[in-house]
Amino acid sequence: MLATVLGLVASIGTNAAEDDGVHVGKPSSFRKLVPAQQLEQQSAAQFGELKRSAAGKNALAPEGHPQLKRLRSIANRIIPFAGRFNPRASRWRWEVILIGSKQLNAFCMPGGKIAFYTGLIDGLKLSDDEIAIVMGHEIAHALREHARERIAKSGLTNLGANILGQVVSGGKYAGAFQFGGNLMTLEFSRENESEADVIGLDLSARAGFDPRAGISLWQKMSAATRNAPPQWLSTHPAGQNRIKEIQQHLPEVMPLYEKARANGTGKPNPALVTR
Repeated sequence: MLATVLGLVASIGTNAAEDDGVHVGKPSSFRKLVPAQQLEQQSAAQFGELKRSAAGKNALAPEGHPQLKRLRSIANRIIPFAGRFNPRASRWRWEVILIGSKQLNAFCMPGGKIAFYTGLIDGLKLSDDEIAIVMGHEIAHALREHARERIAKSGLTNLGANILGQVVSGGKYAGAFQFGGNLMTLEFSRENESEADVIGLDLSARAGFDPRAGISLWQKMSAATRNAPPQWLSTHPAGQNRIKEIQQHLPEVMPLYEKARANGTGKPNPALVTR
């Protein structure tokens, strides 16, 4: 049954050009088992709940907050390049919020819902380049639809091929998978995390942010989380291993950064982030 189901699932190739930047291959076929539109609707609903909860605690940064404006400016430089890895991103209603918390955390939910915590920005004193590396990484998770992949694999593990067969034949995805869960705390595989790292470097470089900032970012993060890594890093390679991986990909992304700087790339488009 499982083999039959997987045989029906078509792979979708990346839209990233093959002549420059990083090459990450095709996204996982498993993600096709979870409807993208419904997952993005659930993501938007959860994001709305997060905003209401944060506002109720006076933790949601108001419009005009300097750090929020900074985040949105960075996002508006990165988002124009998102279509290289997922053409559907051009139809997303991108949002960026800032939450007052000591957590070293950030995420991008399906559909382009981005949240940063002040503990990450202020606690580590991140530069714009370092913020761009974090943001590019989180956006990459959404572009490669790692949440769909993770939920589909969990559904296969927990519910088995019998229920999956009912899902495929009857279209009962929502009830069977109970997909979504808490999309804000969904953990990805180490493979997903490494893929997001690489794509994040590419996106940041194209937007005119120095990809070498990934090295200083992880040096800061390693120093801050020496005893207890936060959830954000729970499945990542740590410390020197991560820095080595970044260094390995610098030859691929530095030309993108240098081209962006030479061409004056990096002017934010305020129409991309809705709020």
